[in-house]
Amino acid sequence: MSTVFNTSRSLLPFLQQANIQYTILISDLQKAIENQTGLKSYRNRRSLPVYNYEVYHSLEEIQDWMHHLNKTHSDLVHMFSVGKSYEGRPLFVLKLGKRARPYKKAVWIDCGIHAREWIGPAFCQWFVKEALQTYQTDPAMRRMLTQLYFYIMPVFNVDGYHFSWTNDRFWRKTRSKNSRFPCHGVDANRNWKVKWCDEGASFHPCDDTYCGPYPESEPEVKAVAHFLRKHRKQIKAYLSFHAYAQMLLYPYSYKYETIPNFSCVESAAYNAVNALQSAYGVRYRYGPASSTLYVSSGSSMDWAYKNGIPYAFAFELRDTGHFGFLLPETLIKPTCTETMLAVKNITLHLLKKCH
Repeated sequence: MSTVFNTSRSLLPFLQQANIQYTILISDLQKAIENQTGLKSYRNRRSLPVYNYEVYHSLEEIQDWMHHLNKTHSDLVHMFSVGKSYEGRPLFVLKLGKRARPYKKAVWIDCGIHAREWIGPAFCQWFVKEALQTYQTDPAMRRMLTQLYFYIMPVFNVDGYHFSWTNDRFWRKTRSKNSRFPCHGVDANRNWKVKWCDEGASFHPCDDTYCGPYPESEPEVKAVAHFLRKHRKQIKAYLSFHAYAQMLLYPYSYKYETIPNFSCVESAAYNAVNALQSAYGVRYRYGPASSTLYVSSGSSMDWAYKNGIPYAFAFELRDTGHFGFLLPETLIKPTCTETMLAVKNITLHLLKKCH
């Protein structure tokens, strides 16, 4: 860390001399990282009956939690794997919903496609908790779980997420090896077979937005794409959770063009953002990803939409840069509470016909 310290020592006088106003957002980054991963936050993490949804959990803890729910809530939860990661870890999904009729429409939700965006997996767990805890008492939730299935993948990029806990808190990509470069990993949200490796993606293996050697080169992407293709007639909504920016995005991401069912998707987004704001006054921007955030090719959201899933959304959760990827654990509850309102809103919109 000494080089960083020396740099900041020489940077501050320079900023002052040049009359550039600055704000120190995080005075000790290393300490902020250790606060989230260190033993301090081991407090009441482990024991499952009182699983703490207001702390970040390691991959092992999340998978233990999934196994536990599969055993204790077998009426509503079915856990299965869609494949294996590059490093051989299972890619677990929870199927949530009342097993009633043979055919039900479904919603797909994934979190943690980018490893360092820890609030994503925290939200996926929160969603499952809310569903199981309020199913009996909340008529809206009961309707959702009776009429729909939810496929929830709490950690999409399992290898990367594990690595962000053990080695590099700011790791983004998968952990696949490249034969010609020493750099690891592919951006799992640039690896889909939709305008692959065009604008907003990189061909260089050392870049954070590296699109991979070919589309679906990453076993994680290939496995999920295969599952979604197989169930494309059943799945009516695709929701992917990222951080950070406080935005609700819909297609297209790879081009500035209006989607055919724009009015239905736009009104769903507008209502969802208003529902979210009703909790704490946090105002999300919403719109097509290309013009609201930036152009990017090969994204899961565009791929899902192009493969016949009519409602495809990407959430960029809190915040807008103060804490960035290091969103404090104290903000898990408010972030998840408001996001829950948006997701319920979108889901209930799905159950109504929109023309």
